[in-house]
Amino acid sequence: MLDFLLTTDAIMALLTLTFLEIILGIDNIVFISIAANKLPIEKRAKATNIGLLLAMLQRIILLFFVSFLIGLSKPFYILDTSWLKVAVSWQAIILFAGGLFLIYKSTSEIREKVESPQHDENQLKSKKITSLKQAIVQIMLIDFIFSIDSILTAVGMTNNLHPNHNYNLVLMIIAVVISIGIMIGFANPIRKFIDVHPSMQLLGLAFLILIGFMLITEAAHLSDTQFFGETVGAIPKGYLYFAIAFSLFVEFLNVRINKKRDKKPLL
Repeated sequence: MLDFLLTTDAIMALLTLTFLEIILGIDNIVFISIAANKLPIEKRAKATNIGLLLAMLQRIILLFFVSFLIGLSKPFYILDTSWLKVAVSWQAIILFAGGLFLIYKSTSEIREKVESPQHDENQLKSKKITSLKQAIVQIMLIDFIFSIDSILTAVGMTNNLHPNHNYNLVLMIIAVVISIGIMIGFANPIRKFIDVHPSMQLLGLAFLILIGFMLITEAAHLSDTQFFGETVGAIPKGYLYFAIAFSLFVEFLNVRINKKRDKKPLL
């Protein structure tokens, strides 16, 4: 187990996944803060921390469930036509449906953030919360909604890194625990950074489109899909790591250039 966690692929997957979990968790932090801020001041921090810890437990349970489904790789139906051949399994169905969901969700989120960024926040603000129990329940419901794309992202980043699904599951759990821990300890600084640089969150959503497409191709590869006799190959995860790293490098340069431009005195 330790040998696997120290491999280059595992470390890259862990770093990338933790980063994405944090970036994608910004909305979660915002909505949790809105729910907690309806309580008296002395209860807000308690509600936020308890809510995030229960959210972490909820995500780990969901990871076990999804990982179990992905482990069902034995085909239960084979479609064989003159132009298409597919060995359908639950693993392929989950990966394919998850890929489609990530592409749909991230595209919808990008559109919403550009055209009506305050829509969901205004809806949540209109809901009444009068007790700590109500706030925690609300936080759990919010996190469940955000857990779906988070878990699918984790699956996309770790699937087939190791033949033993339990090893991949441990890697996903470590990333979730680290990201939730960082959100608990640095929620406000992270949120302020994203407020100043909203393009980072849009970039994270764009990464989800890449991961969604990778899940679809992986589903086709694992189900031995053939189009007109041509087999669908899996996309090496190194390509994804390079795309993400290069995009972040470009964004870093943009941030540095904008800072220098802002500091430059006007003539």
